Parts: sequence; C-alpha cells; structure tokens
Amino acid sequence: MEALVSTNLFFNKQKNFYRGKVRDVYNIQNRYLAMVACDRISAFDVVMPKPIPFKGQVLNQIAAHFLTLTKDIVPNWLISSPDPNVTIGHYCEPFDVEMVIRGYLAGHAWREYKSGKREICGVPMPDGLKENDKLPEPIITPTIKAKKGHDEDISREGILKMGLVSEEDYIVLENYTKQLFAFGSEYAQKQGLILVDTKYEFGKKDGVIMLMDEIHTPDSSRYFYADTYAEIQEKDQQQRQLSKEFVRQWLIENGFQGLEGQHIPVFTEEFVNMVTLRYIELFESITGQKFVSQDYSDITNRVEKSIIEALKELE
Repeated sequence: MEALVSTNLFFNKQKNFYRGKVRDVYNIQNRYLAMVACDRISAFDVVMPKPIPFKGQVLNQIAAHFLTLTKDIVPNWLISSPDPNVTIGHYCEPFDVEMVIRGYLAGHAWREYKSGKREICGVPMPDGLKENDKLPEPIITPTIKAKKGHDEDISREGILKMGLVSEEDYIVLENYTKQLFAFGSEYAQKQGLILVDTKYEFGKKDGVIMLMDEIHTPDSSRYFYADTYAEIQEKDQQQRQLSKEFVRQWLIENGFQGLEGQHIPVFTEEFVNMVTLRYIELFESITGQKFVSQDYSDITNRVEKSIIEALKELE
C-alpha cells in the first residue's frame, strides 16, 4: 500500500515549517497552523523507517472528532479539518510541558514501578500493584521535551521550580487535564473501551489557555477493551488493547527501546498491514463511525489544495 511519508509545501504568508515525528506543520504569520498528519510512526521518540498507510488519516480524524466534542470543556486550537489528513488551527505559544494523566498502571509507569520506583513524577505509589491495575484515582505525571532523546518525567514541583509554567496557569492545566480525562473515560466506556492513560498539550493565544495538537488518539492514548478487562486482570494476563503500545512491545521483543547502539528491527509487509488494521480498528471502535480510506494517488496535491482553500477563507 502507498503512504504519505512527508510533505514539502510552501504557502502564501508562510513564516516557517516544522517537521515533527508524525506531523508536518506550516506556520502562517504566527496566526494559523496548517498541520498535515502523515503516515510516519514513532516509538521511543524514534521515527521508524517504514510508514503505516492510513495512520495519519486515523489520527487526524480522531483528533478532530474529540476537539469538536470537548470545545465546551476547554478552548482549543481547531478551526477546520478541510482534508482527512489536515487540520487548520490557531497558532498558540506552547507550554514546554506535556500533561500526562493515568488511570491505570500501564506502559512507562508500569516499567518504572516494576523497576522498584514507588514515586512517579512526585506522585507516591502504593505497594502491591500489578501491571494494568486500576489506580485508586487518576494521577498526573507530566513530561518535558528533552533537547535530545526521550521526553523526561518531571514533578509539579519541578515544573514550578524551573519556571516552565506559572503556578496560576499550572492549576488551570491540571483542572483541564482532569476534566478532559473524565470526559474521555466516560465516552470510551460508552464505546465498550477503557481510556487507560493519555496526554494533552496546551498553549496560549491572546492570554487564553487552549488545548493543542491531538487528543485521545492511539498515538497519545491507550485503550483497553472493557468487556474482558476484569477477567484478564484476574488471570494476570496481558490486556487486549488498542494503542501504539503493541508496536512498542513488538520493538522491545525484537531488541529495540531507542537506546544507543540498538538497531531498529525490519518492519515486514505483514507487520505494516497488521498495524494499519489496528489503527483502523481503533478509529471505528472509539468513534463508532465506519472508516473511509482515502485515495493516495494524488494525495500531496489534494492536501496542498485543501490548505490553500482553507487559508483563503480565513483572509
């Protein structure tokens, strides 16, 4: 299958361009952002050499779905989604902190706990928990973007001490994070899923704190199937889940965790197809909508045209 690996476009009044791990971001006069969700996939903060067809479309459409549903909870950057792979939004000055919230002991938090740590990002953890157990209450475990390599865990106290966010703003970020997670958890439950953990990114526009980037996607979140959770947990088996964690687990099993000297294992065609199907499955499970795959034959021109038309409407 074909895939959208990257874009290299230029738009009227474009100020700069940024290529993230997954998205290509075009800054228009520090007023708007045109964000193209490509099919690149990253794990352990490393972009994998092979893309995953339709992944960008899945991420973009899930994010637009939830940004629309949560706009009454917190202001967000979304203006429009003129193409399945494109979001047009307000330019915001981002906070240098990602707000991670966890309702269950999974993924990175479990790996830290398993290593013997009983405090994660300044939050004390009780003894006797096993992988994927529900936590007594959701905990916030923020991270900061490292200049090089993996994102770094940080506590609330560390954020305030470093002056990354004012205390006044941080209280707002915490409240928004808890409200969004409560909404996402309730929504997932109605779809037969459990929202295990997720992360949110925030910024400011004209002094107003706004939710940015993606929300409740398989790249930023982890989901379990609700109907089998209790039985699987009782048997101490691996949970059935819809998230990017299965890719991380596959990489770990094949000797890669993004550490120096490690080599990325080869993505076979069979593995790539399986990952595509998992992303589509999550889209349909979480939104309750049928996934309609887009034509890749002229995707770059299609994306460019959609952005040009959307920006014209904002002039």
